[in-house]
Amino acid sequence: MMAADSDPESEVFEITDFTTASEWERFVSRVEEVLNDWKLIGNNASKPPEKGEYTTGTWEEKTQDINFADFKFSVTHHYLKQESEEGEGKEQPEEDAFPTAMQDLLCMNNDFPPRAHCLVRWYGVREFVVLSPGTNCEAVISESKCNLLLSSISISLANTGCQVPMFVQIQQKWRKMYHGECQGPGVRTDFEMVHLRKVPSQYNHLSGLLDIFKSKIGCPLTPLPPINIAIRFTYVLQDWQQYSWPQQPPDFDTLLGGEVGGVEFGKLPFGACEDPISELHLATTWPHLTEGIVVDNDVYSDLDPLQAPHWSVRVRKAENPTCLLGDFLTEFFKLCSKKESTEDILGRAPIEEEGKDDISHALSKLTEPAAVPIPKLSVSNMVHSARKRISRHRRVDESPLSNDVLNSILLYLFPDAAVDKSSSDNSESKAAQANTDGKPEEKDSDDCNLYNQLKSAPSDSLTYRLALCVCLVNFYHGGVRAVAHLWQEFVLEMRYRWENNYLVYGLASGPPDLRCCLLHQKLQMLNCCIERKRARDDGRKSAEGGRERKVSGSSGTENGRLRPDSAAAAEGGREASPGKSWDSWSDSEGEEEFFECLSDTEEIKENSSVDEERGGAKVVKPEGRLHPHGKLTLLNSQEPLYIPVTQEPAPMTEDLLEEQSEVLAKLGTSAEGAHLRARMQSACLLSDMESFKAANPGCSLEDFVRWYSPRDYVEAEVVDDSGDTVVKGDLSARMKIPGNMWMEAWATAKTTPARRQRRLFDDTKEAEKVLHYLAVQKPADLARHLLPCILHAAILKEKEEESVEDILSARKAIQQATSHASKLLRHPSPDYKKLEDVIGQLMAVETVIARSRSLKAKFGIGKAEQGDGAEDLERFVSSLLEEPEVSVIGAGRGPAGSIIHKLFVSAQRVADFTCDEGFLVDVEAALLAPLDEDIGRAGGADDRKPPGGAIVPDFPPPAGREILLRTCVPRPAPYSKALPQRLFCVLLREDFRLAGAFSSDTSFF
Repeated sequence: MMAADSDPESEVFEITDFTTASEWERFVSRVEEVLNDWKLIGNNASKPPEKGEYTTGTWEEKTQDINFADFKFSVTHHYLKQESEEGEGKEQPEEDAFPTAMQDLLCMNNDFPPRAHCLVRWYGVREFVVLSPGTNCEAVISESKCNLLLSSISISLANTGCQVPMFVQIQQKWRKMYHGECQGPGVRTDFEMVHLRKVPSQYNHLSGLLDIFKSKIGCPLTPLPPINIAIRFTYVLQDWQQYSWPQQPPDFDTLLGGEVGGVEFGKLPFGACEDPISELHLATTWPHLTEGIVVDNDVYSDLDPLQAPHWSVRVRKAENPTCLLGDFLTEFFKLCSKKESTEDILGRAPIEEEGKDDISHALSKLTEPAAVPIPKLSVSNMVHSARKRISRHRRVDESPLSNDVLNSILLYLFPDAAVDKSSSDNSESKAAQANTDGKPEEKDSDDCNLYNQLKSAPSDSLTYRLALCVCLVNFYHGGVRAVAHLWQEFVLEMRYRWENNYLVYGLASGPPDLRCCLLHQKLQMLNCCIERKRARDDGRKSAEGGRERKVSGSSGTENGRLRPDSAAAAEGGREASPGKSWDSWSDSEGEEEFFECLSDTEEIKENSSVDEERGGAKVVKPEGRLHPHGKLTLLNSQEPLYIPVTQEPAPMTEDLLEEQSEVLAKLGTSAEGAHLRARMQSACLLSDMESFKAANPGCSLEDFVRWYSPRDYVEAEVVDDSGDTVVKGDLSARMKIPGNMWMEAWATAKTTPARRQRRLFDDTKEAEKVLHYLAVQKPADLARHLLPCILHAAILKEKEEESVEDILSARKAIQQATSHASKLLRHPSPDYKKLEDVIGQLMAVETVIARSRSLKAKFGIGKAEQGDGAEDLERFVSSLLEEPEVSVIGAGRGPAGSIIHKLFVSAQRVADFTCDEGFLVDVEAALLAPLDEDIGRAGGADDRKPPGGAIVPDFPPPAGREILLRTCVPRPAPYSKALPQRLFCVLLREDFRLAGAFSSDTSFF
């Protein structure tokens, strides 16, 4: 029974309702909705466009997708953004006003715009809508589909009253075929197009095209209204010949030759390896002609480019020309992705085998006193031993860098080793070096701060020079193997300088500069270690000399130590005061020298014996005083409060600071962890307390706080027992907390001057850590460390080159690249993919500068002054780089026009001579022939005749011809309105296009 009931329901009777909309009707409706949404209804009249506005103005577009059944279309509205004027166009009755597009058909202010949509160039309209197949959709090719789409837009325009022209893209997209329509009150314009591969012979000139235009408009009037003609011929110059770009090839011999060859390592190359300007396009234009003025048919033509009233030029730039600086940066950047270590590249050098014969003397070498030799500095004796060890295990022909190249690099990196000097001269050179380290402060602030922005290194530092050398050897001398060899030699040089107490040249004194790259900080840390080691060794020598003089009865002692004179003060190291570097106070007189506690046993005994001699009562004598602290006195006595001589805090690089922060963070937030963290951070505090106790015998914690942390000593006015108001001070609340680390440290602090304390900074340990860090760096690690310096050098080079050329766009691009690189390089782990984009930006700037130089060379700028025209010519060449097309002042008779004419004449000579293989000698003569004489079509023709006797034309056949025909005639009947008609013709070697806009009166038709 249930099955019987379900049968009628399963068989539904289908009724076709012909009143519902079809897919085509839905499509038309959707188009109308889009036009309404964009408010393209009615005639929004506006003023005619200004001359050149199509090129300089702003074009905008908006797109919306619609469907015809399952086929996707894209509707795009293109329009020129203009300032709308209130009330303009509304004074006339709407039925009498033509659509704006029809008015644009006859406007002559923007013929042949150099940069615009093709429909703007062909029809001159400032606003239009395009209906085109969506992406990944097949083209509309069949005639029935094309007609269906044209009918659709026609109905949509009529239903909505839209007066904006609407086009449909048909055929394959590369053909740029558009048909369209524009409707107005009682008028309609049909946009039609013809596209052929070859130019029909009967339409290869103005005469044939005029015939097409006249037959198409079909004007019934016997005296045909005049036809306005605009013609543009484009000539292409591809062969520049002797007008080449001014890039000299690098002289590889001078890079490494001679005594001054090392200076060349500081220069990055710059410029294009090929001509960055490939073609010059000359457009000769006749903007206003009529049919009777000019003759152009298959027999004769009046269209002489030299007689054209308007010339304009554009240049075609070579795509990604090879440039020297760009190649250097690209090859250096590739180093960052290498995986091999130095040992993998050069092989493991078994240095440990060396010295096996001397094992029996190892202990004696350790126990005997190590006198520090001060030999004369030179490259040969500084790297001789290291290179000798390496050469034992590597044949000479296997070394990536030859000895000459390596010596030149070391001379450039370490100029202090180039000339033999005495120790005194050496100290003077270091003083001079310290002065040069301050030079960036005197430079322009932008250049001074550039290394800070990029986190690289100062441009006169060792790290910066090392980066340039690595970049050079990577490009010219064997790639990654040469880099590994250079780095190995550099590390050996660093160890040699550490072991022999030679300061590293080219580094600013003081602690590591955290604004610079990590490698620069490491080298500065090594220099700090060498400075501390030299000071300690010098102090020990001075102490030994003082004890000898004391034993001999000399009267130059104070408290059992030698009182330093000015010479000793210059040589000996001192204890460092807070906020002062070691060198800054070591030159002051009358202060105590620095000794390690283990080396002062005898002096301690001497001091104790002196105390015992003074009556047996132990008198604590102050030690390590720097100077009184203003007028403050100790709280427990009237003795002045002295600032002690303290140890400098240990210098740290950013990776050590980060490591220390991680260790402290891992201690957690518990009470025990916090206490341990405080003890780890109080080493410097404990040292300062001990120094303070030694300088101020009988002092209290309150005295120390008054000097060390004045905010923690609170003074207040109180009334004493006698009623007088007195100022009384006390420790702050945080200082009174039980278990305070300051109280614990004060209780455990001994009375020990800074010179007898345990060193806060173990220079030996830190130096070995730095040397180990340098030794384990792979070439890729080195490249990543030095990449900021290379970018820094490249930016400085481009700034230098741009200042000569004065190109505004290049200047802005350099600023953008600098800002981009700064944001990336300040990050702990930079994004190297984005850094590659920065290199691309710098390469683009180099290309722009190379193009500018190429054009200036071709137009003779800078070779000789040309009077008043030189400035105009330079402005013209600069505009060629910035603008899509530049007008030539004076056309062919102006200064720029005459140079362009000579360029074409030279190319024509060579082209004519090279047609025959027998004229090779004449080619050379043609290239060397002067072009300063006036060259014209009429005069001088005999001078340009080759041996064959044929006249060589000044210009080649035009590569492209554009002819624009316009008129205003009544259509379709003689009594119809006179409406604009337009035909744009494009004639190329393998392309023929006719784009016509034909208007007709629809009032009675």
